[in-house]
Amino acid sequence: MPADTPETNRRKEPASSAALEENVRAISAWEQAALHGRSRAEQLGDWITATAASGPVLLAHVVWFASWILVNTGLLPGVRPFDRFPFPFLTMTVSLEAIFLALFVLASQNRLAHQSDKRAHLDLQIDLLAEREMTAVLRLLVDIAAHLKVPDTVTPDQIRDLVKRTDIHELTEKLDEMDESQSGAQAPGDRQ
Repeated sequence: MPADTPETNRRKEPASSAALEENVRAISAWEQAALHGRSRAEQLGDWITATAASGPVLLAHVVWFASWILVNTGLLPGVRPFDRFPFPFLTMTVSLEAIFLALFVLASQNRLAHQSDKRAHLDLQIDLLAEREMTAVLRLLVDIAAHLKVPDTVTPDQIRDLVKRTDIHELTEKLDEMDESQSGAQAPGDRQ
């Protein structure tokens, strides 16, 4: 088999670049569809979460709290305090803001977790397809090597293991057993 020359590498480059661009476009389209598929409530929650995490909102809160404290401790001459220490109205207002903001953040995180789960399922499907394809390729390579009488560099047992189709149920059961044995090995005080 001839070695790759700079010329053959240049010929391969556009194909891989085109495949990369195609993948990027597909992923971008999927992400855009997920963004556009949000309900109005989800869009509002995402906007509130993003806005609340911005620098101007942080600065506005610092100014608001400092002003409130200055006014209500009597440090600003000519302004009568309306919420004396320990600032019960400020405490109630900030608590309500925190409750609603936490609800918006949780809703956004739930949506992002759902989207992440969909990505993980997609990754799993692609991985399973790639495993099937690689198993088929290995079988073909074994057949070609046998036909051409190419000496094996891998033992027959290794080849048999590699060309076997992966049983997903068996694999998940083994993973569950490993998780159970590891969690059982933890000391009771180590668990959270």
